[in-house]
Amino acid sequence: MLSRLLGRTEDRAALAPLYAAVVARARQPHWYLEGAVADSLDGRFDMVAAILALTLIRMEREPEAIPASSLLTEAFVDDMDGQLREIGIGDIIVGKKIGNMMGVLGGRLGAYRAGLRGDGDFAAALVRNLYRGAAPAPAALAHVEQRLRAFDAALAQTPLKSLLDGDLPA
Repeated sequence: MLSRLLGRTEDRAALAPLYAAVVARARQPHWYLEGAVADSLDGRFDMVAAILALTLIRMEREPEAIPASSLLTEAFVDDMDGQLREIGIGDIIVGKKIGNMMGVLGGRLGAYRAGLRGDGDFAAALVRNLYRGAAPAPAALAHVEQRLRAFDAALAQTPLKSLLDGDLPA
């Protein structure tokens, strides 16, 4: 059992470059400047969740990537756990907050997946989830929608091996 647990840790470590690339993409200043995403803990979480969701949606298109997508989600949980502890959230509350964050991520996966379909309303999904219901200026929303749609399209063209190595498209 211990070797299985250690092996899983090694597998998760192999996805560290991909998770780091997701976070780096979410921290790009244009999301917060031109896109008017709130430059706050919540806004940064929302942006990481958006980039991660699009990455996970891409991974679910290939059955062999499903185990890696689970490990990537675990990396997100580990990161969020560390972030919460760093800002002083105690052990008793961390688990509940992580559970809430996982629910939020799951909801966003569904909302963004539906929004990106041909008949979906991706802009509405962004307003509801990324902007927490408070629509930004039309130009800001258009900026984020266009950039995320372009990212999604580029992800679709990215070979799985490159993606798993942490090479997110520009």
